[in-house]
Amino acid sequence: MNKNIDFVNGNTKKCLLEMTVPMIIAMFLNMAYNLVDSLWIGNLLGEQAYAALTNSTPIILILTSIGMGATNGLAILLSQVIGAKNEQKKKNIIVTSFFVSIILSVFMTIVLEIFLEPILIVLNTPTEIFDMAKNYLSIYALGYVAVYLYLYFTAILRSFGNTMFQAVAMLVSTLLNAILDPIFINIIGFHGAAIATLISQIICLAFMCIYIYRKKLFNLSLSDFDTKEIMPFVKNAVPSVIQQSIPAISTTFLTAIVSTYSISAIAGYGVAGKLEMILFYPAMALNMVLTSIVGQCIGAQRIDRAKNYLKLALKYGIVVSSVLSAVVIFFSKQLAKLFVSNVAVTNVVSHYFLIVSIGYVLYTITSCYLGTLNGIGKPTKSMILMIFYYIIIRIPFAYLLSWLAENLNGVWIAILISHIVACIITILTSNQIIKRLYGKLYDRTKKARYKSIESNCCGNF
Repeated sequence: MNKNIDFVNGNTKKCLLEMTVPMIIAMFLNMAYNLVDSLWIGNLLGEQAYAALTNSTPIILILTSIGMGATNGLAILLSQVIGAKNEQKKKNIIVTSFFVSIILSVFMTIVLEIFLEPILIVLNTPTEIFDMAKNYLSIYALGYVAVYLYLYFTAILRSFGNTMFQAVAMLVSTLLNAILDPIFINIIGFHGAAIATLISQIICLAFMCIYIYRKKLFNLSLSDFDTKEIMPFVKNAVPSVIQQSIPAISTTFLTAIVSTYSISAIAGYGVAGKLEMILFYPAMALNMVLTSIVGQCIGAQRIDRAKNYLKLALKYGIVVSSVLSAVVIFFSKQLAKLFVSNVAVTNVVSHYFLIVSIGYVLYTITSCYLGTLNGIGKPTKSMILMIFYYIIIRIPFAYLLSWLAENLNGVWIAILISHIVACIITILTSNQIIKRLYGKLYDRTKKARYKSIESNCCGNF
């Protein structure tokens, strides 16, 4: 486990790498965890079962995004308090957010179980795979509380500068899921994958709780519960939830469009989405890492340090995303065959990556700037930007271009356009906000120094 990192006074390059590398490893292990279901289902049960999993994926993404968004809102608050070295407020935020998290995760589980069937109907889920998708999601939802609380604890550790244990926990969970999946699939069938996932999620949370308890990293004392901290948490969590959920909501609409073509199209889009995670996770890791790092720097009133971290993250992010994009695009057909050995499916995957291509580098740049905005304490700005290009730009263009092109390429072009628009607008908006904040902090520091000099002079006099 890495010790807590001093982002304000430590070496910028070393601190960023110590925080980011374990986070990226954890992200890729999470991807491996999700791929396990896909690989076993695609190879053991075939195209139809894989299509059912694809139709289930947008809902799973939305649930995960809600958890990631809410806990990222916690990371924004907690990082700034840690940077300001306010111990009591830190305890209040951790305990209060914990009880709010339990209530929210239980509520989301109940809502999903009640409205699962109408949601799948809205997604244009084909009749032949409807029951499979419904039963899979019904089982998956039972483990959502465990998923949410796991994300809650990792957000707290991330705020302290500890990302290593997240990687260790995901390694254990991934190995467990890989072992249980084929066993339960062979015994029960398609739903066995959901049961294996449920068991591994619960064990992963238990592993996390034991670690925190034994290391005594923080205490959850009811005496530290403070109702005054609920609204600040909600104000940061809500825009963060919306921000994280927007891509999943967009994917849901796109899945509905793709579902009107064929089972092969649905399966192909599902495979592309799985492979796409290879390109998204480094960007997502940098986004979450910058939220915590910049939060601490802003809490310590060191906007200069925050800018240095952003520049370094952009440099590393662009290099990594460029290399990974080239690999995935070049080997897209071969990678697709690992999931489903069907020519129609591999062609869908190949065309998807050829068209979107450069969009993944642009996505990385966008993610770095949005993470910085979150750390500054502007999650609402990030939310508005996400809504603009994921919903207002991407979805209407997807419907329009798919109709004009009369094939799936129109949908893929719409995705590329949204990445281009997102990158340009986010850079312009973020730089303006950072420049304005830098000016405010500079003026505040200048006034504080003037008062200090004036006080010293008066004292000497």
